[in-house]
Amino acid sequence: MDNQKKEEVWLRGPIDNISPYLQPAAHALRQTGEDLNYWLSDFTDNQLWLKPAGRASVAFHLQHITGVLDRMMTYAKDLKLNDTQFEYLKNEGVENSSLSITILLDQYHVKLNEALNYFKTLDDKILIEERFVGRKKLPSTVIGLLFHAAEHSQRHLGQLLVTCSILKNNSAY
Repeated sequence: MDNQKKEEVWLRGPIDNISPYLQPAAHALRQTGEDLNYWLSDFTDNQLWLKPAGRASVAFHLQHITGVLDRMMTYAKDLKLNDTQFEYLKNEGVENSSLSITILLDQYHVKLNEALNYFKTLDDKILIEERFVGRKKLPSTVIGLLFHAAEHSQRHLGQLLVTCSILKNNSAY
């Protein structure tokens, strides 16, 4: 993992072959990946499932960021969630000793690469097409789903960083 802080992703210019309309979402998703690598570089697997002050564990946030990204891409493609995705959702935050920071980070980066590759396939006209979310078929658009994936990843990254900082800097953990 590269632990050197660089200019934030959005300050490095456009990501090749991604619509200007999707650049902010692509930048936020890529920034999430880089920040996860940076902040978790010296975090231990023993701390992964701890819940300081009863808050969600770092593992939950890693799983949830990855799961939401996967689900939003599925909805953006106008597909329904499959059994594997429902099982993943059910297990977000459920302690699993076979998972490690490395595995969870790798899972995020796989989904990140899939998402960015998907972004590259999108024509601007499709971005305003209506899509539906979940069993209730709540309305959204392709661009709405993609931006939600990005902002949601940043929201959970912030929560993960606070939890991570507490665990790293408190000898009780």
